[in-house]
Amino acid sequence: MTHIETRVFGGLAGDLHGTPDDVRPPLLLLHGLTFDRRHWAPFLAQLPAGRRVLALDLPGHGASPESTSYTLDAVAALVHQAVTAAGLISPVVVGHSVGGLLATVYAAEHPVRGVVNVDQPLLPGPFGELLRQNEELLRGPDYLRLWERLTAGMGIDSLPPEAQELVRTVTTPRQELFLGYWHDVLVRSADEIRAGRERDLAALREQGVFYRHVSTSELPEPYRAWVHSHLPDTVFSVVPSTSHFPHLSHPRKLADLVP
Repeated sequence: MTHIETRVFGGLAGDLHGTPDDVRPPLLLLHGLTFDRRHWAPFLAQLPAGRRVLALDLPGHGASPESTSYTLDAVAALVHQAVTAAGLISPVVVGHSVGGLLATVYAAEHPVRGVVNVDQPLLPGPFGELLRQNEELLRGPDYLRLWERLTAGMGIDSLPPEAQELVRTVTTPRQELFLGYWHDVLVRSADEIRAGRERDLAALREQGVFYRHVSTSELPEPYRAWVHSHLPDTVFSVVPSTSHFPHLSHPRKLADLVP
């Protein structure tokens, strides 16, 4: 049986699986917005026994406490405190959705072996436009109407029944989380965000960090060209799925893509 240590690591709740070894780098798992570390259960079941893995609840999610700030930089700093407390050295960071963006930001500032970004474009694009067009709704008492609209397009019904239940019940759609984790999209221009991500990619290139961008369908060529122009060795992989949750719909395929 794989050893699991469940406790608070540097202020964040998490599960530390397996034991250190000199062969495989440890993994750090970062879930998507409103969810928590329980979403990684199907994926964890597909990893080799004994692999060292830290699955965290991000600030304000699951059993982790709320934070005074949910900006990407602030959350990355809190995640690093947890990584340090858990004794992980240069992990491979696997992040889903906003966790994929966070993994990228984290890797630009802290030592990592690699990043696996699961279904999260680094530029807000049409999603950012949608948020900005609905900012008044998002900041008002009926903010859940926007979240319901977004989740309706995530292909939840196509997931296996147990995964559907996980997505629908293991979630905390609180207004302060949306406003905090989407802060940059709401207050910064598209050019400012693009410049920030270009700095992140340049830092990864300088540090020689492996980067895999996993999507559920082929990403547009202009976007891939933009990423490659700043991080030429980026690997783009497709795990075909009609949902936004390839770690739930095809956990084995995703596990095979993690170094």
